[in-house]
Amino acid sequence: IEKGDLLNFLLKSQSLSLESQVADGMAYLETHNSIHRDLAARNVLVGEGYVCKIADFGLARVIKEPVYVSDDKKIPYKWTAPEAIGHGRYSSKSDVWSFGILLYEIVTCGAIPYPGVRNCDVYDLVTRDNYRMPSPSNCPEVIYNIMRSCWRAEPEDRPTFKILRHELDIYQGN
Repeated sequence: IEKGDLLNFLLKSQSLSLESQVADGMAYLETHNSIHRDLAARNVLVGEGYVCKIADFGLARVIKEPVYVSDDKKIPYKWTAPEAIGHGRYSSKSDVWSFGILLYEIVTCGAIPYPGVRNCDVYDLVTRDNYRMPSPSNCPEVIYNIMRSCWRAEPEDRPTFKILRHELDIYQGN
């Protein structure tokens, strides 16, 4: 297998339950009060034996409070939770939002989220119009339901990575 980032891997092949590995890695960060702030397929490496590793910790932070406040202007809008875009409020729950987008990338074999929507329009679409991407074709209903749970408007209503990992394990029969 050619090794590289998950986005390029997805463009060449189908998902092999990689999402559970990513959820597991993010659960580890969550238990260590760390946030990634740029979780996306492009920042997950796939190695020998299809082992996934979360990478690119350039925006990552260890947090002492439940929420990290930042005024960063370089934001990957289509992957970032609305509270992070609108108010600079990052938490493990904003990483959960990004994980839902990463699931979309996996299911669509690397498609760009919010197709046809400009980066600058995503925030208004999600907050003002309460828009959520529709289920991709051939997406199992249970996976789409997990995505939707990641995209709940209120951060405290989103699942933890531990819960996400458990739900994915049940779906995969582990």
